[in-house]
Amino acid sequence: MAIVVVGINHRTAPVEVRERLAFADADLPEALRRLKDLGVADEAVILSTCNRVEIYAAITRPFIEAAARLREFIIERESSVPTAAGQFYTMSEPDSVKHLFRVASGLDSMVVGETEVFGQVKRAYDVALRHGSTGRVLNRAFQRAFNVAKQIRSQTNIQRGSVSVASVAVDLTERIFSSLGDKTAMVIGAGDTGEKAAKALLSRGVGRLLVTNRSPERALAVANALGGQAVPYGDWERAFGRIDIVITSTSAPDYILHRSRLGSLMRERQYRPLLLIDMGVPRNIDPEVALMENVFLYNIDDLQGIANDALRQRQEEIARCEALILDKLRDLLSSQPGVAGTKIA
Repeated sequence: MAIVVVGINHRTAPVEVRERLAFADADLPEALRRLKDLGVADEAVILSTCNRVEIYAAITRPFIEAAARLREFIIERESSVPTAAGQFYTMSEPDSVKHLFRVASGLDSMVVGETEVFGQVKRAYDVALRHGSTGRVLNRAFQRAFNVAKQIRSQTNIQRGSVSVASVAVDLTERIFSSLGDKTAMVIGAGDTGEKAAKALLSRGVGRLLVTNRSPERALAVANALGGQAVPYGDWERAFGRIDIVITSTSAPDYILHRSRLGSLMRERQYRPLLLIDMGVPRNIDPEVALMENVFLYNIDDLQGIANDALRQRQEEIARCEALILDKLRDLLSSQPGVAGTKIA
């Protein structure tokens, strides 16, 4: 069997497309089951994050046929994305395995060197493993990818500077406001990304931190650990009168903040400037709020420019990481049945 990957990411498709093709965590087991029932792949792992939707598959059928069916499998879930097909990439060995190594190591991320994606890849693999969607081929490839990622973190300085989407978002707050000491920030969504955003805000000296989450226990745990204040999820709008910065990272399927509602909230806060950073995919905030006076909205794609600044700081380390990946890729493919003769550029 050969390993292939089919997907889209932040470089090939905008957030408007990615959010409509993304797999919710709860949908992954059923999607993996359907892949197997349809005979599209012998083994499969689905990786769906804010910046990418990818299927890694071990196949016995011809590559072109398998790649087309995997692409159709993703697109058919959202029939109203007619241009999406041209935004996909497809890779076969050895490029597919190299891509997996780069993704797990944070080299293919919007913020090069970021660490969140390592956990996301591990969770995607764990879901597939628990539901019987992986076998010898993908198990070996993913385990090797995790080892490579750990080596890169320990043997290079690729994580120097802003190394997470959350830290880049907070970099943006410092560009908008000269000082955060007198500002109040609210983080909506206390998952991994939200918690990192909260920590980054505190590290930059934000004056007051509010945390809200659908699970009140989770909001309270994060707020208590960071010296912030937990706000009941049903009451977070009431705090808008004293908020300067809002960072959202929820998994809500629809907008949690609409232009019509924000209009009344802005009147209550006397139209003081409000910075909104939407890191959700699907997006959490109605894009039309950006048209409102004194409202500054940024989504996950808007953070790319700041991420590029961090990238320039780590260019030298990238070459070291790529060399390490190439070395480990040769080791894996030379011992993988059926691909021992594969040439690696």
